[in-house]
Amino acid sequence: MDVLKVNHDGALMFEKPFVQVPHEQFRKFFKTSQRHIERDFSALQKESNEAVKSQPQGASAAKLIDAMISRVEGLKRKLSELQTNNVTPSHAAMRRRLNHLAAFEALTSTDQPQFSDWADTRLDRWLVDWSLRNGKERTAKCIAHAKGIENLVEIDLFADIHRVEEALRRHSCSEALMWCSQNKTALTKMKVRSASAYHPTGSADDFLHASQQSSLEFDLRQQEFVELVRADKSAEAMAYARKYFSPYLDTHSKEVTHCMGLLACGPDTLLRQYQRLYDPSRWKHLIQLFRAVSYSLNSLPTEPTLNLALFAGLASLKLPSCYDSQSKNIDCPVCDGRGLGVLGETVPLSHHVNSTIVCHISGRIMNENNPPMCFPNGYVYSEEALRAMAARNEGTVVCPRSGYSCHLSQLRKVYIT
Repeated sequence: MDVLKVNHDGALMFEKPFVQVPHEQFRKFFKTSQRHIERDFSALQKESNEAVKSQPQGASAAKLIDAMISRVEGLKRKLSELQTNNVTPSHAAMRRRLNHLAAFEALTSTDQPQFSDWADTRLDRWLVDWSLRNGKERTAKCIAHAKGIENLVEIDLFADIHRVEEALRRHSCSEALMWCSQNKTALTKMKVRSASAYHPTGSADDFLHASQQSSLEFDLRQQEFVELVRADKSAEAMAYARKYFSPYLDTHSKEVTHCMGLLACGPDTLLRQYQRLYDPSRWKHLIQLFRAVSYSLNSLPTEPTLNLALFAGLASLKLPSCYDSQSKNIDCPVCDGRGLGVLGETVPLSHHVNSTIVCHISGRIMNENNPPMCFPNGYVYSEEALRAMAARNEGTVVCPRSGYSCHLSQLRKVYIT
């Protein structure tokens, strides 16, 4: 039956980050290996060219050769450690994830036991993802260990992100700046929003969609400068600005000029443009900015996959009648105003080419096998539900919405065309 056929395309729409995250990590490790090789081989080539020109003899030649051998051995050791600690685990995670998806693509029907097992594993993955994003790292590790899915979730990646976020909550930019240094090449290829373009009294959405674009590293440098001025360390702030703001003069001259004005305006200033820079809530916005950049850099969606799946399901079910107290369906999750219906308020209405009529009493679909029956007052319910009611009440049926009662024989069958 088509209703039992596995919808591979629909399910795999949620799995793009599942495969892309380890791929991005593998690509990052490959680039690191490439940089080590290019740097050391460039130095070896330079040393060999100098040796050809100078033509050293005896002890000098042996010393030069030993230095070149030592450099090659150092390169081999670095690449070996990178391969063992990063590349091999990343490759194993990619292989297991691809095998996991291949097992799903081999399924043909939702009533197969293997489909239930795969769906359970997917739900476990989504629960771990949600837990990690909401700071429940111990819960995530317990689920992953109990279900044996450590290679299918991003525990280490989120642990690294949380480490930097915790440092920012302690008003320290050191870890975030180190992270920027490690990902400098990737960051230069992407555009991110600037915290300086956002006013602290706005919402998080305004922050993430601020029109001005800048680099995360500049915003962190800017915040460190602000903290030096706040601590009345003007000389250190000037030295810091000369050292770290110079590379940004071409791209962020306005922001740099604005920052330098802080030297003349202390934390108690009444000027709004400087109050904004002194506002302690900027740390919160830096955390949001770092999270958005790190998610984007690692191909992670901004929302938990569990939320995305719930939103998709609720959007496919949501109808205007879901919020009509007289038309609520007991089996519809959107109609539940205390449960998933709360989430359903934020999703759009579903679009149906053909309408589906659902019985208000039983919550089941009315079709040719369960046709609609109409009361004399115009209310319609399914034949199956009305016959069950009549069997309990000696042939009498009662409209639950109007209270009108009559004999079952007085109802008329409705034909849908």
